[in-house]
Parts: sequence; structure tokens; C-alpha cells
Amino acid sequence: MIAERKLFESKKKLAMGLAADVAAYLSNAITDRGKALLAVSGGTTPTLFFNFLARAKIDWAHVTVTLVDERCVPETDERSNAKLVRENLLEANAAAAKFVPLFGKGNADKLGPFDVVILGMGNDGHTASFFPGGDHLAEALELEGSKRILTMSAPGVPEKRLTFTLPVLLDSGFLALHIEGAEKQKTLATAEGPGPVKDMPIRAVLRAREPVVLYWCP
Repeated sequence: MIAERKLFESKKKLAMGLAADVAAYLSNAITDRGKALLAVSGGTTPTLFFNFLARAKIDWAHVTVTLVDERCVPETDERSNAKLVRENLLEANAAAAKFVPLFGKGNADKLGPFDVVILGMGNDGHTASFFPGGDHLAEALELEGSKRILTMSAPGVPEKRLTFTLPVLLDSGFLALHIEGAEKQKTLATAEGPGPVKDMPIRAVLRAREPVVLYWCP
């Protein structure tokens, strides 16, 4: 469920606000447990947010960063989420953080629970790699499921994906949904209405009892 809606007038202000909130949660986790675990999404939307978060003054040496989902491509590929994170988040102060990729030998399945999870959403209503028509969609959304990471292939999606499953992502101290633009606002409004989860898998997150904070700007 969306517990709070944080609306910003520009992409820069959203990126700054989200970065400040995430940094605060990570810092609190480090204070409480001596470490923090962050899962981020790929795509073009989070780049500016990554740039601001990378400069946050927290103890990055005690932060582990991983991905919500990933394409099954090497990090040299321009479509690699790991490449995006390494080039835009794991710099400046955040260069001291540990990064655990999903694709390859990173043992990401052993991570958790997360302190912070940042989700995005596509115009088709997907989040993470929960795609409409995905071959393992039902299993990925099963709240009582035991799998932590699954592969996902779907119509119109070029590469096979890896994704953390819904219960793993929901088991987070802070869960945010970061979207931008009028088209995605319209998609979200549709997803908040009635309809099958399989048609717009973001509904599985919106209808869960765990609170989600929305970050949006035009």
C-alpha cells in the first residue's frame, strides 16, 4: 500500500529528497547494526538519484549495495544494471561501499533482509522483473514462496532477467517507489484501480500490507 506520497516539482529536487531519505535510513541501520543493505533498480530514471546519493556523508564502508533485478548480460553491456550502478552510484563517497551483483558469482541470494529497497515501474505496469506474461511471474509474486531469486523471461523483453522475489523485496525497513512523468503517473493510477495483478504486476506491491513511499515528479 502507498503509505505516503512525496511529490516534487523537478527531477533534481526528487533526486535530492530521495537521496537524503535513503542516506538517513542507511545511516540509522549502520548505527543500529553496524551495517546496511541497499537494493536499487536500474533503467534511466534513478541516475540522478544515484549521483546525489553517492555524495551522501555516511559510513559507506559498512554499506552493501545490490540490485532489485538484472539483465543476464555481462557488465560490459550498456544494458547492464550493474554497469549503471558502478558508473553512477559507486563513486565519490559511495566508492567505499561493497557491491554484490545479481548476474555472475556474487552470492546475492544470501543477502537480506534489506534496509532500503528502491523500486521503479515501467509503463506496462511491471516492477523489478515482474513482467506481464513472465514465465515465472506467479512464483515470483508468491508471498509464501521460498525462492529468493528467480529468472524471468517475458514477451517483448529482449534478455532473460534475474529478479529478487516479492517477499524478499517487501521484507525491507524502507520501501520506495520512484517514478517520473505524467505517463507513469497515469500508469500508477490505473494500477491502483481494480484489475488482475498479472496484467500489471506492480499491483502486487501496491496491494501488499507493507507500506510503500511514492516519490514522483513531472
